[in-house]
Amino acid sequence: MSGAGSSRHVHLRVDGSVAVITFGNPPVNSLGHPVRAELAAALAEAAGDAAVGAVVLVGEDGRFSAGADIREFGTPLAARAPTLPQLIAAIEEGSKPVVAAIAGHCLGGGLELALGCHYRVALADARLGLPEVKLGLLPGAGGTQRLPRLVGVENALRLIVRGDPVAARTLAATPLLDRVVEGGLLDAALEVARAAAARGGAPPRVRDRAVDDPEAEALLQAARAAAEAGRPPSGAALRCVEAVAAARLPFAQGLGTERALFLELVAGEESRALRHVFFAERTASRVADVPESTPAREVRGAGVVGGGTMGVGIALCFLEAGLPVTLLEVAQGPLDQAVARIRAVVDGLVRKGRLSPEQRDRRMALLGPTLSYEDLATADIVVEAVFEEMGVKEQVFGRLDRVLRTGAILATNTSTLDVDRLALATGRPADVVGTHFFSPAHRMRLLEVVRGARTAPDVLATVLKLARTLGKTAVVAGVCDGFIGNRMVGRYLHQAMLMLDEGSSPAAIDAAVERFGVAMGPFRMSDLAGNDVGWRIRKRHAAEKRAGSAAPLADALCESGRFGQKTGGGWYDYAPGERRALASPQVGELIDAHRRRLGRAPRALDDEEIVDRLVLALVNEGARLLEERIAARASDIDVVYVAGYGFPATRGGPMFHADGRGLARVVARMRDFAANPHADPAFWTPAPLLARLAGSGRSFADFDAEGA
Repeated sequence: MSGAGSSRHVHLRVDGSVAVITFGNPPVNSLGHPVRAELAAALAEAAGDAAVGAVVLVGEDGRFSAGADIREFGTPLAARAPTLPQLIAAIEEGSKPVVAAIAGHCLGGGLELALGCHYRVALADARLGLPEVKLGLLPGAGGTQRLPRLVGVENALRLIVRGDPVAARTLAATPLLDRVVEGGLLDAALEVARAAAARGGAPPRVRDRAVDDPEAEALLQAARAAAEAGRPPSGAALRCVEAVAAARLPFAQGLGTERALFLELVAGEESRALRHVFFAERTASRVADVPESTPAREVRGAGVVGGGTMGVGIALCFLEAGLPVTLLEVAQGPLDQAVARIRAVVDGLVRKGRLSPEQRDRRMALLGPTLSYEDLATADIVVEAVFEEMGVKEQVFGRLDRVLRTGAILATNTSTLDVDRLALATGRPADVVGTHFFSPAHRMRLLEVVRGARTAPDVLATVLKLARTLGKTAVVAGVCDGFIGNRMVGRYLHQAMLMLDEGSSPAAIDAAVERFGVAMGPFRMSDLAGNDVGWRIRKRHAAEKRAGSAAPLADALCESGRFGQKTGGGWYDYAPGERRALASPQVGELIDAHRRRLGRAPRALDDEEIVDRLVLALVNEGARLLEERIAARASDIDVVYVAGYGFPATRGGPMFHADGRGLARVVARMRDFAANPHADPAFWTPAPLLARLAGSGRSFADFDAEGA
């Protein structure tokens, strides 16, 4: 074995007749321009070495590559030679066989790079995929042309149009992988390389294979129909289908089609929005005065107080992460019910094949049900998830303060209440933080982390680290009523109620915003969450004499006992055991009577007005949150709404959407709404920050970049 050369990202060594080229670019071995240039140089060096008969390409640190560096998109680096297609073409056209040794993640451009190699050897648990569609793109370096030639049209559509990676072992029977091994990856790759070198002759090239699938057209038609049925339809998914269809053409022609479609998508609004969300999620957990070097406290076990819907969901989060959790309830009956609900969820995973019976038993063994606060004494963090009433929560925090060890974190799952006031119920306010999970907690990605006035930096760092352990997307919020998400949604729901007054219906409003792409309209969302939740908040606001807290129609709905799905009726009717929303004659009569009391003649509202009033209500309140520093960045608000409230990721979040329209146009549209004879002009007064940005031709993205 002899050394041959190395550079910043790439190392080449010669093992007998095989050049082993190792490349690394932490954390995911992305294929940015420096990596591409160094790989091209190393490959050229191996090609010019007469002692080298074959090449093995392997990634550092147990991973191949997660793909292109998407930060280069839209910059000169993306087109600087060698581009990824140029690098892949050089490998494929080379006279010496190149073997890709695949471990860890082999995604996007990483898989395209492997497809350009002449042979591929993979560990059985390596993850292979082309997830570009999730960024509003398609594979732009030959993936849509080479993959169908190796795995067939059906498998290629699944990997490209859905974008979900699969384990290498599931593709072991296809020509994609020449060998799948459980261990000894490099040895296996060297063996394949030496055998290929010994055979001589031109190495096999994927581009020379044909796509010969008699069911291809039917598969493509079904994939087109599925993409068109999306809400909103996915332009990227449709273009992925068209690119795969082009694989039936001669390779060069198909490659040209793929490239044209890729360039169309990369310049399009959908991809810009999805890339914005991608980066925003990774930025959201960064806190200016809490650097990544801040030491976090160790979390080895947790506690949850309250076995209701939220408590059960939060306990499941800890269990799924492999953390022991003690669940506290006030009486045996509610405790037994909570444990039964947890077991039902875990048993369901066994039925679906996601857990083995042994894994289920190990998970359930981590759960410690109790009726005693003393059993929480050793917990590193306890999340309070009891009734949303300040006095109740203060009592819980007082008791926790007395039993928890020094250094334990006291977290509240409140969705609206004052975290600073709750902290004063303890003698350790620095250890108190808000952890607002979204229902169902074990499924929803968002975690609003509420930083109190006295929350210690290491507590915040610990909870942000814990969020990653739990698989959550964390966004830090300051203390105010409703924090980021629920404060904004209050304005959104207020506008929805005003549109009922003016002549629209719950179904029309929901349908309009769902066609825009929101997962669930405001009235279906309220029925799912429980209309009594908002009713309690309005009562609290009225008791505090807050302006704008009245919602007489929503109150009348609750006074009639229509709390939503859980009572079989809310804004809609629900058949027993079903969640399908049905128009309610009773609600129609309630709305008509309300309009008569107001003296309103109903008018028609089109989809554009409905969507604009709802979305711009979010944007204006979001601007206020930024000015008050409740939210640090506009992109954080976008993450909250995409991850927690079903705002379409393909539109990037409300603040990104407003930037795309132009803030001057947003302000002009708000002034149009203020001129409505039934409008409250104060509602549509632009927030000072929004007015300043619009007036100076700047955007929320500029605000984020300036850190202003």
